[in-house]
Amino acid sequence: MESRTLSLLEFPKVLDRLAGYAASEPAAAACRALGPMGDAARLATEQRKLVEALELRRDRAFEFTAFPDIEPLFAVLESERRVLDLDALVALSHVLSRVAALREALGREEGDSVLGAIVYRTPWAKKTQAALARCLGPDGRLKDESSPELFSVRQEIRSIHQTILTKVKEFISERELGPLLQDDYVTISSDRYVLPLRANFKGRLPGVIHDYSQTGETIYVEPFFLVEINNRLQELKNEEREAEARVMAFLTGLARDERREVAASYRLLVDCDVLWAKAALCDAFGGTLPEVAQGRAVRLLAARHPLLALAGPDSAVAQDLELAPDQRALIVTGANAGGKTVCLKTLGLLAAMALSGLPVPAGEGSSLPFFAKIFVFLGDEQSLEDHLSTFTAQIRHLSRVWPDIDADTLVLLDEFGAGTDPSQGAALAQAVVDGLLDRGAYLAAATHFPALKAYGLSREGVRAACMLFDPATKKPLYRLAYDQVGASIALDVAREHGLPEDILERANRYLLLDGNDTGLVFDRLNDLALRREHELEAIAAKRLAEEGKIQKLKDNLKKAQDKLVEEIRELSRDIVRRHEAGRLGRKEAQKALADVRKRLIDESNELTGGPGGEAAAVAFDLSVVAPGDSVQVTSWNKIGVVREKDLKRQAAKVDIGGVSLWVNVADLAPAAGKPAKAGGGAVVTPTASEAKGLGLVVDLRGMRADVAESELLAFVDNALLRGHGELEVIHGRGTGALRREVHRMLKDHPQVASFAIAPEDRGGDGMTMVTLK
Repeated sequence: MESRTLSLLEFPKVLDRLAGYAASEPAAAACRALGPMGDAARLATEQRKLVEALELRRDRAFEFTAFPDIEPLFAVLESERRVLDLDALVALSHVLSRVAALREALGREEGDSVLGAIVYRTPWAKKTQAALARCLGPDGRLKDESSPELFSVRQEIRSIHQTILTKVKEFISERELGPLLQDDYVTISSDRYVLPLRANFKGRLPGVIHDYSQTGETIYVEPFFLVEINNRLQELKNEEREAEARVMAFLTGLARDERREVAASYRLLVDCDVLWAKAALCDAFGGTLPEVAQGRAVRLLAARHPLLALAGPDSAVAQDLELAPDQRALIVTGANAGGKTVCLKTLGLLAAMALSGLPVPAGEGSSLPFFAKIFVFLGDEQSLEDHLSTFTAQIRHLSRVWPDIDADTLVLLDEFGAGTDPSQGAALAQAVVDGLLDRGAYLAAATHFPALKAYGLSREGVRAACMLFDPATKKPLYRLAYDQVGASIALDVAREHGLPEDILERANRYLLLDGNDTGLVFDRLNDLALRREHELEAIAAKRLAEEGKIQKLKDNLKKAQDKLVEEIRELSRDIVRRHEAGRLGRKEAQKALADVRKRLIDESNELTGGPGGEAAAVAFDLSVVAPGDSVQVTSWNKIGVVREKDLKRQAAKVDIGGVSLWVNVADLAPAAGKPAKAGGGAVVTPTASEAKGLGLVVDLRGMRADVAESELLAFVDNALLRGHGELEVIHGRGTGALRREVHRMLKDHPQVASFAIAPEDRGGDGMTMVTLK
């Protein structure tokens, strides 16, 4: 894409703002180098990576910190004779440690994560990173343990240091030299241990003078008894440097052997830093990733110019920039300084950003065609050097790019043809738009030409829009209204900017004499468009309010249903407890349970508006459902899997999260989501519309005996409340301990008529069939 186009759209300014969110200088430089991609598949991959980066950044899965630019080190690693110095090794270690942390946080081979797979598959300099971590300390120096030689020589250096301190202390004490010294300590001068002697005592301490202080009051003297020790110290320091050089050569060799892995790891870190910067930019202006693909319509919802959006929440007015699938052109009209050019630049800039894999300040559901080229004609293009007027410069530029314009091109025309005779300029502008449409190109044009305004309302494939203004103050509102053309209101703009009133009056008289004053008509159209926009806003606000009310009612209904079920469960358990305690006879208990069951049905119907609720009115063809298909149990808003079906009884056996139950067809609907995951022990209360006698299943596998007893009692109570006569209890085979506990509980339960091990084709001794009274 032309650099001229990107510059006119202020794309580099957006990249500068993006670079400000990068954690490192290499990533900031990479941000400034971004540009539109010519490959749709690559763009789709970049967008998927950015979606994942947005989630990871918000979850704080990994946080970037500054890391150095190690690009210059790669040239050193390509040469067999060069060795990385300590600073370079420290920089390399820092980069590789960050990559190791990134791999730990994101690198996953399994799953659908594109970014995780890229991190996992990127070549990794494992040996180099491990060696650097072992040899380099937090202070950026080589550790003593880097090599046996370095460890030994440093041990001896430390020993000599202690020897010097001891000998100096004894020397000063024996000779009572304390008053002669400037400070009571040993210091280093010219890389040798010396004593700071007061200048007026020069000659009192035999030794070698190495230096004077800046004030001249202190002389740094090396006593003769330290000369041999200092000489030995210099030898050791030379050995230390040689040992360090050997370690650095070794580390350089490892990095050289893994230089391709080092380079890949570094570039991965930079790429991810850029991704995190994109995610930060998206959060900064509340953006989204539009769908970009061939054949998609131009649909930027609540679009804002990114630089204005970043300036503050009230700095940009959101616009819906939309074209129908059969439309290719947008003609924008309206007053001077009303926002026409900003609309064009917003469209072009957001298209360039989307094609570069960047988020855009627009709403969810936005989309764009895949533009291979964008050409922009904005502002005054005159050139004094080339002796070109504005009109001539526009024509020359258009002539140059005309052969390259096709169906994958977006063209932005701002006041095209305005630099010549108005009637000829308008005719030329219409002809250019015709030519662009004939080539299948997309275009947006801002104009004041009346002929082009009428063209926008009448030409097929073209949509007209205008920038609205306040009818009372004549000031622009920076809002776009579609299928409408607007007045230029040049006289009002001139008055706003201080042109003398007498000149404006004369202009108005000339306008009336010319017979071209259409201001009243445009004012009326603007007023109607403004009223329509206000009405649409009111309708949208009302819809949101109604949706909120509906959601609140649904939430309240669910709470009421949950509360009712809990109350009924507690009542049924209380009845069973009183019967077991002998305070309630068998017939009284059955009657009480029947009353509780009737209450549940009546109150459920009252809450849902009748048996089966709204779902009952939806026809569901059970004959087209096969075992294994997913269906929705509407009364409980759950997704389950069909295990069996009975067309005669119009019911299906549905598995919901590991619990199977027969459900009447009136409570079934096509599945709108994924089936619930299986989980042992969940007890589902059947719906009010289920027929008596249909089976119900509970899974107790994996539970302790006390938990299983509680779940089984609640399960039987629910079955009694809903009128079920047959139950299936899954306890598994195992050691048989849980089966024995289940049989003991069933034997003692007053509402259980009989129970038996299931047939082998139904689960054998892993399941018990129960018949209730």
